[in-house]
Amino acid sequence: MTAAVAGRRPRLRPGSPATWAAALAVVIVLLAAATVVLAVQVRRDLLANGGQVLLVTVPFAVVGVIVAWRQPRNPMGWLLAGVGMVVLLSSDAGLYALLDYRLGHRLPFGPVAVLLDASWESVFMLLPVAILLFPDGRLPSARWRRVLAAYLAVSAAYLVMLGAVAVRAIAGHRIAVDSSGGLAAVDFPRGWVAASEHVVLLLSVPFWVSFIARQVHAWRRAGGERRQQLKWLASGAAVSVAAIMFNVVGSALDPNAPRLVQAVGVVVGTFIAALPVGIGVGILKYRLYEIDRIISRTLAYAIVTGLLIGVYTGLVLLATQVLEVTSPVAVAGSTLAAAALFSPLRHRIQRVVDRRFNRAQYDTDTTVAAFAARLKDAVDVDTVRGDLAGVVQQALEPAHISVWTAGGRR
Repeated sequence: MTAAVAGRRPRLRPGSPATWAAALAVVIVLLAAATVVLAVQVRRDLLANGGQVLLVTVPFAVVGVIVAWRQPRNPMGWLLAGVGMVVLLSSDAGLYALLDYRLGHRLPFGPVAVLLDASWESVFMLLPVAILLFPDGRLPSARWRRVLAAYLAVSAAYLVMLGAVAVRAIAGHRIAVDSSGGLAAVDFPRGWVAASEHVVLLLSVPFWVSFIARQVHAWRRAGGERRQQLKWLASGAAVSVAAIMFNVVGSALDPNAPRLVQAVGVVVGTFIAALPVGIGVGILKYRLYEIDRIISRTLAYAIVTGLLIGVYTGLVLLATQVLEVTSPVAVAGSTLAAAALFSPLRHRIQRVVDRRFNRAQYDTDTTVAAFAARLKDAVDVDTVRGDLAGVVQQALEPAHISVWTAGGRR
């Protein structure tokens, strides 16, 4: 991505947006380093604790800093960087509080860490705002400004309430820290605090739905570049939601799963980062028009993987349970069968998926194939030249077409 996206290349001057973006990047790096150090001090699995936080939040921070550097007037960059910074700060505060209040370390500023740990709640309030403001950080009308102001008022009231709960627990010396380092009164609320959370959730859902509906309406009316931007947003959001659901369902089904299963859950959880990546590509317009190809390839490989896993499992069960073949032979035969099916199955599924999700590439391929078939029987140069110009116009839609032949340009 060249500096032309934001005009003149940003320069580091005191008080300039580029300087603020660089300072924000330094703060984020320090917070990420603190996450590693604190996770090691807690003596927990870095991958399952601080490691997953880093894998999820670093893309938010990196994309945010890049956008803030390139487009300092676009609030999207500062918003995404703020989300990454808040999550890292909350994670560090939770690990610090865990060392202080549960592991017996006598550390200063323990109450401050408890108070900062509750800041992660603000992330759920900020991400819907990022979806609403995508891609240029502007609202379409004054009515949406009032809607956003009302939503921010609800969010601010909720965060103030959580802060009051934390301050009350600290002032009364009733600090009970859970296994993640968070204040139990905030992470596991009771009484009027829990009721208030339910009220805030009921008030927030209509706002979230309206933010998504606004982008859906914009997608239906948009064309060309704007439609591709919204496709990146929708694809990143869909992958992130799927990753969150996978983690929630996996944790509920078997919280004491083997280490390998936990590692798979951590890896899948990192796909939450697809949201900031999609937002960043949509804003910076880097490789913007490859979204259809990415969607079609992702769907094709997901379908093929699912089918091959089903075939592999079925063959293993058939060989071991029905035919009573020894387990190593059954596994080897099933593996060879699945490997043999991969290539033909992928090509067939890819063609079907391309017809629906990568229509431009599919139409281009079919157009060129049809032209090649017609070219075999063509003998008139003028006819071939006109047909070639028509195919190029249909497949690539250039602003101007010139065809050079031995007799000159046409």
